[in-house]
Amino acid sequence: MKKASKVFYITFVLIVLTVAFGVIAPEMFEKVTGNIRSFIDTSFGWYYLMLMAFLLIFTFIIIISPYGKIRLGKDADRPEFSTLSWISMLFSAGMGIGLVFYGASEPLSHFAIQPATAEPGTDAAFKEALQRTYYHWGIHVWAMYGMVALSLAFFQFRKGQPALISSTLKPIFGKKMEGPLGTLVDVLAVFATVFGVATSLGFGAAQINGGLAYLFGIEQSYTAQMIIIGAVTVLFIISAWSGLNKGIKYLSNTNMVLAVTLLILVLVLGPTILILNMFTETFGAYFQNLIGLSFQSAPLDAENRSWLNTWTIFYWAWWISWAPFVSMFIARVSKGRTIREFLIGVVIAPTVFGSIWFAAFGTTAIDIQKSGVDLTAFPTEQTLFAMFSAMPIGTLMAIVAILLVSTFFITSADSATFVLGMQSTNGSLLPSNQIKILWGIAQSLVAAILLSVGGLTAVQNTIIIAALPFSFIIILMVIALFKALSAELKLVKPKK
Repeated sequence: MKKASKVFYITFVLIVLTVAFGVIAPEMFEKVTGNIRSFIDTSFGWYYLMLMAFLLIFTFIIIISPYGKIRLGKDADRPEFSTLSWISMLFSAGMGIGLVFYGASEPLSHFAIQPATAEPGTDAAFKEALQRTYYHWGIHVWAMYGMVALSLAFFQFRKGQPALISSTLKPIFGKKMEGPLGTLVDVLAVFATVFGVATSLGFGAAQINGGLAYLFGIEQSYTAQMIIIGAVTVLFIISAWSGLNKGIKYLSNTNMVLAVTLLILVLVLGPTILILNMFTETFGAYFQNLIGLSFQSAPLDAENRSWLNTWTIFYWAWWISWAPFVSMFIARVSKGRTIREFLIGVVIAPTVFGSIWFAAFGTTAIDIQKSGVDLTAFPTEQTLFAMFSAMPIGTLMAIVAILLVSTFFITSADSATFVLGMQSTNGSLLPSNQIKILWGIAQSLVAAILLSVGGLTAVQNTIIIAALPFSFIIILMVIALFKALSAELKLVKPKK
C-alpha cells in the first residue's frame, strides 16, 4: 500500500487498541467512557449550544453575502451531478439509517415517556415532541455540516489543496499543517469516522434483525446480526469498487425512491389530515421558537437539564463527531456549485424532507399509541414495525422499511470507505480500491466485535468524547474559511 499515508497506520493502531480495550474489559471501557461523557455533558453543554447556534448564523450570513457568488471550483466548472442525485447523495450519507431507526420512536418517546417540559401523553407533549425532533435533526445540524463541507470544498476545488481536514487550516497555521499537527487533525477525523459509522452499522444490523424477527419470527441474536453485517459488507464493497459515479450515486437514488415511497404510504394510510395539520402547526412553531430552543440550557431546572443532556447535547456532540465523514463526502460531490447554491441545498432540502418524515411517522405512532396500542412496550429497533402492524398493508411497509434500512446501511458504509480512503491517502479524490476495501472490512469488524461484547453504548461515548476536540477544529475551520473568502472575493472580477 504505497499510497497509504501515516494517518492510515496511526489510526489503525488506535482503532485496534480501542477495540481491544472494549473486548478485554467491556465494563471498564463503558464506565470510563461514560464518566468522561457525563463530564462533557455537564461542563460543555452550553458550549455545544452556542457553537451550533452560531454556525447557523454564520451560514445565513454567507448565503446573503457577496461570498455566495464564489464557485466551488474554477469559474468555468459546473456541477458533476444533477441536483436531485446530489441531494440524494448528501442526504443518504448524512442521516439515512437514523431517519428509519428514530422516525417513529423519538417523537413517541418525547410524547409518552419523557417529554422535555410538558406532561406525558398530553396535547402539549404531542406538539412539543414533533418540534424537538425537528430541532434535533433539522437546520442546525445541516448548517454545521454545510459550514465544514464548504470549507473542505472551497480549499479542495477553488484553491487546489488536498482533500484533508488539515488543509483547511493552512490560512491560520501555514506549513505546520503539513507536519505532526496536521497529522493529528486528520487522525482525529478518521478515528471519529470509523467509530461513528461502526455504531450506525451496529444500529442498522439490529433494526434489520428486529424487523425480520417481528415479521418472520427470525430470532434476534448476535449470530443473525453478524450474518446481516457480513452480507451488507459484501454489497457495499462491491459498490465501493464500482466508484462514486455508479455505486454510491445509484444507491442514493434508490434510497430516495424507497424513502419517498414509504413516506407516501404512511401519509396515505396513516391519519392523513392529522399529519398535515400537525406538520403545519409544529413546523411553524419550530421556526417561531428557534431562537429559544437554540440557547435553552435550563441552568435552574435540574429535570429539564437532564433531558437536554440526554437528547439535545447528545445529538449536537453526535452530529459533530460525524462531521468529518459527512462533510467531506458532501464536499466531494459538490464541485462546480456556487457557495450560495451549495449552502441553500445542503441546509434547506434535508431539513424540510426530514421534518415531513418525522411529522408523518411521529404523528402516526403517537396516534396509534393514543388509540390504546402501547408501542412504547417494544424496543427501539421494533417500534416502527409494531406501528406498521397496526396499519393497513403493514407487512408490505415493513418489507419496504427493511429494504430502505439495508440500502441506507450500504450507502453510509460505502460513502465512509470513500472518505476514509481520501483521508488516509494524502487527500486523493480517487482513493484506491484496495484502501477502500480495507477500511470497509475494518468498519464491519469494529461493529461486529463491539456488538459481540455489547459495547455500542461505549462506542457512542467514545465518539462523543472525540467530538469535543473536533469542535475546536470546526471553529478554526470557520475562521480560516472567512479569512480565505475575504481574500478570494477581491480576486473575483465582477461580470459585465
